[in-house]
Amino acid sequence: MEKKNIIILTAAGIVVVMLVAVILYLTKEMKQKDEEMAEMVEQMEYEKEELANEYADVAIEMEGISYKVNNDSLLAQINKEQKRIQALQEELRTVKATNAKRIKELKEELASVRKVLTYYVAQVDSLSRVNTQLKNENAQLGAKYAEATSEVQRVTEEREVLQEKVNIASQLEARDIEVEAQKKSGKKARYIKNVTLFEVSYKILKNNTARVGNKTVYLRITCPDGSVLHKQANNKFVFEDKQIYYSAKKNFEYAGNEMGDVLYYNVAETLLKGTYEFELFVDGHLIGGKKVDFTR
Repeated sequence: MEKKNIIILTAAGIVVVMLVAVILYLTKEMKQKDEEMAEMVEQMEYEKEELANEYADVAIEMEGISYKVNNDSLLAQINKEQKRIQALQEELRTVKATNAKRIKELKEELASVRKVLTYYVAQVDSLSRVNTQLKNENAQLGAKYAEATSEVQRVTEEREVLQEKVNIASQLEARDIEVEAQKKSGKKARYIKNVTLFEVSYKILKNNTARVGNKTVYLRITCPDGSVLHKQANNKFVFEDKQIYYSAKKNFEYAGNEMGDVLYYNVAETLLKGTYEFELFVDGHLIGGKKVDFTR
């Protein structure tokens, strides 16, 4: 009987050792596969970034060609191709790096764009040679060239104005901004000395031209004496090329549609009577604000 127990215990020990070995092996395999997957994703992200850089280079080249053209028909074709490149760049910015199929298709689209670019370069070179020949043959070409240069300048200025309008149109806007000063109990505070929390609610309006994705909204509370309520010295963000303080911030996902949200600031400072200004900023732009008087 004792011998039988020894055999059973020995067999059980062997099984345990084998199970431990299998578990260690499987754990090692899983870790290796995770590392391989992480490396694969990193490589995909790198390839996507490289593809984005290539698209940016092509866009710059295409833009440079457009300034060399004074042929309306060719310029219209180039402008159409520029819009196509912009659409592909926008899609590339939003597509996931792990979407290998679409990334491959975008690479193929880039190859097609390069062929078109080569064609336009040849067309521009051809037109340039013709213009040079006409310059030598026609004494009036100087005036025409000056006129063409003026037209390019006019187009450039119009594009700059249009771009500025697009930039303004793409800025978000906040409406229905409401400020509630609360006491420690959570009830509305009637006196500024009792305020322990500012609750700022707002709506960000729908904007089809604004860039979608992850954004950060900053709340800046300016006191009657001009100081800004903030918790730490590094609570700053960039506005009009300057680093300025913010009181609170919040990350949010913007999908282009109207959305409502709330920001809070816990008051630890001694507050003064007077007018407080509550301002909201997104993407380096002031999107809305409200002034509130606390006279008691």
